Amino acid sequence: MEPGDGDGMSEAYLQRIATAVPGNDVHALFQEFAEQLLTEDLDRRLFRRMAAKSGIAHRFSFLEALPPYGPDAVVAAQLYRLGGFPSTAERMRLFERFAPVLAARALDRLLLTPEERDRTRHVIVTCCTGLYAPGLDFAIIDHLGLSPSAERTTIGFMGCYAAINGLKQARHIIRSDPGAMALLVNLELCTLHLQQTRNLEEVLSFLIFGDGCAASLIGSEECGLRLDGADALQIDGTRGLITWRVGDSGFDMHLSGRAPGEIARALSGYADRLRHCGASRPPAKPAAGSPAPPIDLWAVHPGGRTILDAVQKGLGLPPAALQASREVLSRFGNMSSASVMFVLQDLMQKARPGNRGCAMSFGPGMTAEILHFHAV
Repeated sequence: MEPGDGDGMSEAYLQRIATAVPGNDVHALFQEFAEQLLTEDLDRRLFRRMAAKSGIAHRFSFLEALPPYGPDAVVAAQLYRLGGFPSTAERMRLFERFAPVLAARALDRLLLTPEERDRTRHVIVTCCTGLYAPGLDFAIIDHLGLSPSAERTTIGFMGCYAAINGLKQARHIIRSDPGAMALLVNLELCTLHLQQTRNLEEVLSFLIFGDGCAASLIGSEECGLRLDGADALQIDGTRGLITWRVGDSGFDMHLSGRAPGEIARALSGYADRLRHCGASRPPAKPAAGSPAPPIDLWAVHPGGRTILDAVQKGLGLPPAALQASREVLSRFGNMSSASVMFVLQDLMQKARPGNRGCAMSFGPGMTAEILHFHAV
């Protein structure tokens, strides 16, 4: 075990990640359905053009779209009937039914040993697409047979950057309680919140979202990725660009087309500070001429092609730097808080010891949540 930074604390390591998605690929079918929502020919042409440029090939949903229908299937055509979209209560009933199933799939792939289950005394859940109580935290403890005295934390309604906040909490826990392990579960059923609208910008925002879950184990043993330090960047004057509210017919998202430009602008002025944050305690003002530690691994939340383009432009990164994020976007779309964990899983498999990395997600505020790590 590696000692801390002279503060008497142990370090925390993201030791492994398991991911899961539902079995129904709905991306192409959604594009067909979305055109029924748009009544203007010009809007439909623009939608097709944007869909072709989205960088997304697949998105998965708990909704069954094509026959044969299994005994547990919810047929998309029955849930989203034009003129009769479901209420929030109906959507939450479906979340309560299907979220634990997806969580169990990811948890089973995490392959916890009996010793790890005994030491897992902290369960952290991030989710912004469903609510019920007793909730996913209880379902996770029951499924794994964890101690009923395990401490439970739910990070709710923070949107896409919640996973970074979950990792920050897990880091604090392990540094103060090195004998324990923390289980982080990021689960989102984004396709539960499709809205009937004729607004092109709103329909385009639905184009990118899919369902997914990541389960991660954080502990003090030196393996995987060491969680080195954290930061956050709130972008002035952008509070209304990304919003997420509970409505009568599901959760209502607003995702402004201005968001990518604001991200690029903010990151261009943040690049020097960002590159000096790789240490556990980055200097408030890097010394003049001091070299910045290189960042080898970029785990940027794949919020959409234009978001990734904005990050690349703002930080002056080469195209290959965001390859892992673009591949996750293509294969799964934007799964809100789970997405960046899919990217980290990919990078963990490719990282070499000593590689330094930066994980970054964006969400309401507008805020970038940032976590630095390195591979051991």
